Amino acid sequence: MSASSPLIYWIRTDFRLQDNAALKAAIETGRPIVPLYLHDRQPEGNWALGGAAKWWLHQALEDFLTRWKAKGGRLILRVTDDVLAELSQVIEETGAEAVYWNRRYEPAGRAVDERVKRELKAAELEVRSFQNELLVEPHTVSTGQGKPYKVYTPFWKAIKDRPLPAIETPALDKLRFPSEWPRSEAVEDCALLPELDWPEKLATEWQVGEDAAQQRLDRFLDGVVNGYNEARDIPSEEGTSRLSPYLRWGHIGPRQVAHRLHAEFDLRQAGPQVYMKELYWREFAYNVLYHFPETADDPLRPEFKKFPWQEDAKLLAAWQRGKTGYPIVDAGMRQLYQTGWMHNRVRMIVASLLVKHLLQPWQAGARWFWDTLVDADLASNSLGWQWSGGCGADAAPYFRIFNPITQGEKFDPEGDYVRQWVPELKKLSNKYIHQPWEAPSGTLQAAGIRLGEDYPKPIIDHKAGRARALAAFEALKNA
Repeated sequence: MSASSPLIYWIRTDFRLQDNAALKAAIETGRPIVPLYLHDRQPEGNWALGGAAKWWLHQALEDFLTRWKAKGGRLILRVTDDVLAELSQVIEETGAEAVYWNRRYEPAGRAVDERVKRELKAAELEVRSFQNELLVEPHTVSTGQGKPYKVYTPFWKAIKDRPLPAIETPALDKLRFPSEWPRSEAVEDCALLPELDWPEKLATEWQVGEDAAQQRLDRFLDGVVNGYNEARDIPSEEGTSRLSPYLRWGHIGPRQVAHRLHAEFDLRQAGPQVYMKELYWREFAYNVLYHFPETADDPLRPEFKKFPWQEDAKLLAAWQRGKTGYPIVDAGMRQLYQTGWMHNRVRMIVASLLVKHLLQPWQAGARWFWDTLVDADLASNSLGWQWSGGCGADAAPYFRIFNPITQGEKFDPEGDYVRQWVPELKKLSNKYIHQPWEAPSGTLQAAGIRLGEDYPKPIIDHKAGRARALAAFEALKNA
């Protein structure tokens, strides 16, 4: 194999130059590197990118084009219906004899990678893949009986004391590029931007890219993380890292975050410790999806396939648009639609209302989140929705039903979050902000609210919804 032949670095969701195992190894070969991104118009599986994710990907590609150009190179972008065929075409055009990439763990990505690796090796090309996007790869973790973990706490105990994988720092000053480049298409050719005003709203909320990820991490570690154990439940405060989309798209890696936590904080302290456990919750989500790939679409607990859902398009639409009549739920759903993100505590509240009070299938909620979240991640999204539905790994019992009124009163006691996202209620006092239907008519009139017109009445009574959910659960148990 010629030392002067190019090497293709195949980029997927690893949009960073720092802490990049495949890029580091590629540079160390001394070969000219062709950075390549293949946009698949016909991805395998049932989970093509949603609207918010497409917007983010467009910005990520623009940012990465700029970063490679600043290093004296290019990012080659191809739009294709056949990843293997397009990759083979680039290999032929460049004369490359090696392809390196960072591993993926979701079912469709793994299937593509296995097929590509098999075909390229058969063609006698060098193919290498690397651990880059997880601290602990799923195939390295099992119970004492050699089975996958289905509960978080024993999973965390099994891996929490493992040494952190080292930061993989590429020697960027030693980057070499080919003297001739293959053709490349433009980011616009991927047709990622939706034909709505949504991108303008997202652009005011997010800066996309590796620099933005580092700035976000710096801001979080500069004091916020110390109170994370409590502030993370208060949606009106900046008490979380908001790193989820940056981790999802690989602008920053979990190694970078974990090493900073270990280096700068005492992990016996509540805030840093709880955040570190949240990083491992993300690892657990990938562990579950890797070992149980069906959980993207079907419940891990098979008996829940017979759950008596009552699908209703009108109920689902009211929930999606933040018109349920429960202020904390509506605030969360509107935050999601306007910003592509929702506070984690509120994600649990809105999910509970949908699958329990309204008896809508968890898959419908997962699909909506998938389309509207900039951090839409198949592993975390599937685990979270099955948790809310009581049918997955480490799931909350189905009979645990969040009360949207008391949840609002506990975690948004001053009503600041509700007033921000449900402005029609902003003049209502704290006493009634989470249950406006209980306010006297004079109070509603003074606040400029006509229930059922300016703001909806509750889509279902809490007690009635709770009783109906429990009855459905009993019916399942007795089926």
